[in-house]
Amino acid sequence: MADTNPFLPVSTSDESFPTQRRPIKQQLLIIFGLLSVGLFAAFLLGSSNGSDNAYLQENEHGSLDMSTSASGKPEILRPLTPAAAAGVSEKKNMRFAAKLGAESVAFPWNNSMLSWQRTAFHFQPEKNWMNDPNGPLFYKGWYHFFYQYNPNAAVWGDIVWGHAVSRDMIHWLHLPLAMVADQWYDENGVWTGSATILPDGKIVMLYTGSTKEAVQVQNLAYPADHNDPLLIKWVKYSGNPVLVPPPGIDDKDFRDPTTAWLTSEGKWRITIGSKINKTGIALVYDTTDFINYEKIDGWLHAVPNTGMWECVDFFPVSKTEGNGLDTSVNGPGIKHVVKASMDDDRHDYYAIGTYYEKNATWVPDHPEIDVGIGLRYDYGIYYAAKTFYDQNKSRRVLWGWIGESDSEAADVQKGWASVQSIPRTIAFDYKTGTHLLQWPVKEIESLRLTSNEFNQVTVLPGSVVPLEVGSATQLDIMAEFEVDKDALEKATGSNATFSCQTSNGASEHGALGPFGLLVLADMRLREQTPVYFYIAKGSDGNLNTFFCNDITRSSVAYDVEKHIYGSSVPVLKDEKLSVRILVDHSIVESFAQGGRTVITSRVYPTEAIYGAAKLFLFNNATDVSVTASLKIWEMNSAFIRPFPTDEM
Repeated sequence: MADTNPFLPVSTSDESFPTQRRPIKQQLLIIFGLLSVGLFAAFLLGSSNGSDNAYLQENEHGSLDMSTSASGKPEILRPLTPAAAAGVSEKKNMRFAAKLGAESVAFPWNNSMLSWQRTAFHFQPEKNWMNDPNGPLFYKGWYHFFYQYNPNAAVWGDIVWGHAVSRDMIHWLHLPLAMVADQWYDENGVWTGSATILPDGKIVMLYTGSTKEAVQVQNLAYPADHNDPLLIKWVKYSGNPVLVPPPGIDDKDFRDPTTAWLTSEGKWRITIGSKINKTGIALVYDTTDFINYEKIDGWLHAVPNTGMWECVDFFPVSKTEGNGLDTSVNGPGIKHVVKASMDDDRHDYYAIGTYYEKNATWVPDHPEIDVGIGLRYDYGIYYAAKTFYDQNKSRRVLWGWIGESDSEAADVQKGWASVQSIPRTIAFDYKTGTHLLQWPVKEIESLRLTSNEFNQVTVLPGSVVPLEVGSATQLDIMAEFEVDKDALEKATGSNATFSCQTSNGASEHGALGPFGLLVLADMRLREQTPVYFYIAKGSDGNLNTFFCNDITRSSVAYDVEKHIYGSSVPVLKDEKLSVRILVDHSIVESFAQGGRTVITSRVYPTEAIYGAAKLFLFNNATDVSVTASLKIWEMNSAFIRPFPTDEM
């Protein structure tokens, strides 16, 4: 039954797309132009038929045949053309494709390898492309998750909103698409948005639409029936768009509205990402009805030379309590976090600071680690993150999109691309005062099966120790490392600087590292993914600890992007080095020091899969032994199922 008292009136008329008729001369010019382009393309195709480079051929159904050509030559992997010049990042691995070059040979993936890559307990759709998390919320006993989705292919394009629900954010039920691109104001895509739950329990959803002219505008939607706990049907406001780019802002630099929060005057306030030249900014708007908006002069925050700010997030954290806070909470003992996804480098940065409600501004506590130049949510593959306040369990929960680092040709072959991270609780790290702590939601522990414990295992310099844990493709690992204190004292300091990214990775041989775990490794260690600590001692005697993840030997496949990820991690007095690692086939999420530093990696082994995947301790330090204690659980698979069509 439809809601008899919706938040906004439902339009009863069929709204047609506004059109502008082109002059006859202009139409003729367009027609002749298209004919010319077609003739030129036909000439090029005809010329290439005799070329040795024309390996992609149409099959009998008219689609591109991605298999090896009849000539027996290997498939040539070429960078794919961007799906749209819409101003928003296409959210796919184009940079890697460009690095590979026009004549790179694709790795011969087989179905067994590709099937293994699909995760067991991370959220992903049944097939096709997925990117940003959208509008997560808890409503009438269900967690709702919306996401950017292409229902037609395993690459970016035709973006609509997928929708799934869960009782625990682990087991999911896929629902019908929530919103599709069916209006002039979102014809080129139903892009990222956020949910706000009003005091009366009703929901409003603001989202960015890309118009038929590729202008980014903000639109309003709401459930057709607030009594439906699954929120299956959504209504777009008849007066959309409710916001258009303001003067001075480019049509393609105005996107991703946040969850709204209440001001002391009773107004709702939102922020939207943008830029002016190379300065990233967060614009601010006030509203009382989510239809009419007042733009606040200036911006919430701005950082020069950071480029376009996507997927801005703004939320409070308590300095004294571990619980999360509703987005509208403010007052003594409260800090506010500003996070932005940097379109220039594809990473999520955050900073903690002070929010001034009267003039709608925010100031970082430590400008040297401001948004875009300091701390990141995750030092691996992680983007477009969004938080929501879970009123069900009084916590703030973080979602993030984990993209692919293989080739698009492989994604097309396997039929899907991207996963979502395990939802993480997020809280202020009162010990450092500068960091947030991220940790997998408690519910993930419901998947734990048999466990193995290894206590006080000594790992000598230069050694590798196998750990017998049975199947090693789905694991939850908790590990602590103690370093020989005498060796730390005796170690000679150095002025040399260390960086995970510029080092030799896990094969480095420093006096005090690296040491840690090798996950998804085969017995010969031909393929391995090291997750490790590295301690650098300065000439002043101070110790700096780094947390890294080396992907350079994770796969023998040559069309996979391989990096060394990581950053420094604060280790306070009397703290042991600790790490939690979630291994789920092609994704590895690692949380150091209770979640102060987090790294997520995508890995694509060809040999260390199924029963051949093993787990090892290792120590490549030259001057120090480490003692490791671990508890390791084999993980069950989550139950992620399609919506039963007979209940439509």
